[in-house]
Amino acid sequence: MANPHQQNPESYDPAGSTQMFRAFVDEGQGGPVGSRRAAPAPARSSGPRVGVIAGVIAAVVVIAAVVWLALG
Repeated sequence: MANPHQQNPESYDPAGSTQMFRAFVDEGQGGPVGSRRAAPAPARSSGPRVGVIAGVIAAVVVIAAVVWLALG
């Protein structure tokens, strides 16, 4: 029985994984292969980066305070 997703009969995949993957990709597009729409780029958040910078600055301040108290 022929698989409708199989385009090239010479590259038959006995496990069917290629055909299953093509069916999955075709299903996710919601239409024919040629009608793909680009997904909008996610907005970049600077939240984690600001948190890391604030943490490094806080650590430097704490270490400087400990050194100052130890030597003072």
